[in-house]
Amino acid sequence: MSIRLRENISSAYVAAANRLTSRRARRRIVAYVESYDDILFWRSVLGRFEDSTRYFEVMLPSKTTHLERGKKAAVMSLVGGRMGSDMIACVDADYDYLVQGRTAASRAILDNPYVFHTYAYSIENMQCYAPSLHDVCVAVTLNDHAVFDFEAYLRDYSEAVFPLFVWSVWAYRCSRYRDFPLADFLRTVEPGGFSVEGVADDLARLRHKVGKKAAFLARLYPKAREEWESTRDDILRLGVTPATTYLFIQGHHLFDKVVTPMLKKVCNALVREREIEIARQSKHSVQRRNELSCYSGSLGDVAFMLKKNNGYIDSPAYRHIVADITRMFGRDGHNGGEGMVRT
Repeated sequence: MSIRLRENISSAYVAAANRLTSRRARRRIVAYVESYDDILFWRSVLGRFEDSTRYFEVMLPSKTTHLERGKKAAVMSLVGGRMGSDMIACVDADYDYLVQGRTAASRAILDNPYVFHTYAYSIENMQCYAPSLHDVCVAVTLNDHAVFDFEAYLRDYSEAVFPLFVWSVWAYRCSRYRDFPLADFLRTVEPGGFSVEGVADDLARLRHKVGKKAAFLARLYPKAREEWESTRDDILRLGVTPATTYLFIQGHHLFDKVVTPMLKKVCNALVREREIEIARQSKHSVQRRNELSCYSGSLGDVAFMLKKNNGYIDSPAYRHIVADITRMFGRDGHNGGEGMVRT
């Protein structure tokens, strides 16, 4: 199919193409996503809904637009009368879910039943789902010793950044993001280093930075206190909690600046532990070298394993995505679940 034709495709076109096939043929449903990295995630979601009557084909909008800046723009350009039950869009929620219709992009996502979103900021946030991170460490190090509490750390991190996160969402809801841009928020909530032994000190420094910035914004906007409280209450209603804020901040920042550095430090400790164990149990130097070489060759890469992590299937955000698609296409082949508020 030519790029020009693909860029003008619609649900009606796909439906017409389906009617030209055999009556026994499965109905093809096109699902457009933002980038290559999104294809596997949405394939894992939509695959649950395939049966003898239908299948999904997950693809990018075109060979050119997905390489441009603003990947979502390529997908959202398809939204409108062109979407339907035979052609859907699947996108990262970003802040559009939390902005709740106060921008055109947010309205396009929330008001169109054929647009599905992640609820969490992006798929990277879901790959960093705290209860799944120990399994990522095991995949990297082949060491199942739980030496660090990931859930407690990301809960404490989330609670530390939550007050400033409310300010960030408020800024985008009130079109004041130039005064408090996302980049400024991300610089403030970056841990700036991680130490397994010094977690308490790291979090204390983070709380100090966040508190200082939040106090500055409160002085800058002295009349915004009620709006801040209203924003806080609203995002709590939407499923954000102080303990799960990490799922709603920018995904690349969480992945690259918070979770990956943390996992690398923990995995390094687990590798050293295993190497010491191998050295202690080896009967001679040749056996030790062979065992260490074998173990070293079996180690995985943290970022790669995190990208392949699918432990998010137990998360509220994932369950809500499944619930949304169930409402559109019927029951899936797995157990459903309750989710967050779509409004």
